[in-house]
Amino acid sequence: MTEGDGSGGGGPDGDDELTYADAGVDIDASEAATAALIGAVGSDADDDASDYAGLLDIGDRYLALATDGVGTKLLVAEALGDYSTVGIDCMAMNVNDLVAAGVRPVAFVDYLAVDEPDERFAEQVGEGLARGADLADVELVGGETAVMPEVVRGLDLAGTCAGLAAKDGVFDGRAEPGDALVGWRSSGIHSNGLTLAREAVTRDHAYADPCPFGDYETLGDALLDPTAIYTDLLDPMREHGVRGAAHMTGGGWTNLDRLGGHRYVVEDAFDPQPVFEFVQSEGGVSDEEMYRTFNMGTGFVAAVDPDAAEPLADATDGRVLGRVEKHAGDGGNVAIRGLEL
Repeated sequence: MTEGDGSGGGGPDGDDELTYADAGVDIDASEAATAALIGAVGSDADDDASDYAGLLDIGDRYLALATDGVGTKLLVAEALGDYSTVGIDCMAMNVNDLVAAGVRPVAFVDYLAVDEPDERFAEQVGEGLARGADLADVELVGGETAVMPEVVRGLDLAGTCAGLAAKDGVFDGRAEPGDALVGWRSSGIHSNGLTLAREAVTRDHAYADPCPFGDYETLGDALLDPTAIYTDLLDPMREHGVRGAAHMTGGGWTNLDRLGGHRYVVEDAFDPQPVFEFVQSEGGVSDEEMYRTFNMGTGFVAAVDPDAAEPLADATDGRVLGRVEKHAGDGGNVAIRGLEL
């Protein structure tokens, strides 16, 4: 992975350089559409509680809900005929959002939409969901399968996770200048940015081609590596007084913006896994586009008092990544590896 010098020069110049928008996902347009939907439906939930979960006041505590899916990672699974890990992804994308809010996940329901029923992949999806529930320590309490041949091609998988938290247990969600940033390793691409990754990898390769890096049999296997689950961080983060956390999903490192309009200086991020270098080189993707799209090796970040940062990192196999500064009004919100995001 090239380190970058702030110019976004990780890929070649010209028409060969691939962006997320070129691949079919315009993040700005997606965020605008989401804002329009939220504005139209309104909400009775606590608007100030979290950017990651809806919180409903039920008396002495909050009931929290998060919903998400696997996305176009399912197309890789379809190409390889291997759906054994996508249930873990579905679970992870939901429970990690609750953990980022300071909420303990407790129950999960799934929604599987298919164009035609198939016992083989349904069984694999179910096994993955069960494995994900075990890893996250939540209960699978039900689900729904819908057969919709005129709406769905192949399948789509999504889910909703419920969690509970004492009112003084949820994270404030906002960092403060002077805080330290503690981060934890990702397992790879997780379940965001796959539209860009797939476009890059399949320019000159097939998913079934042998993988030239790591212990993966095929390139598709590298893309299917399931999303890491971070529920085990919840208690240590509470014990060490974490103010807010960021699940590094869609938008890559710009997710730190959810912790407030500060400047986040990242000096010791985890090195990206080889899959990111392969995606970048095959797609001619710039450094800036990579860090705005992917987690780049770090799947979860928390803001905490600097005195608690090393103890938290030591207790959880984390790493002190950097610090939070007051934004001076120049440069980007996130400074990482010579880039301003």
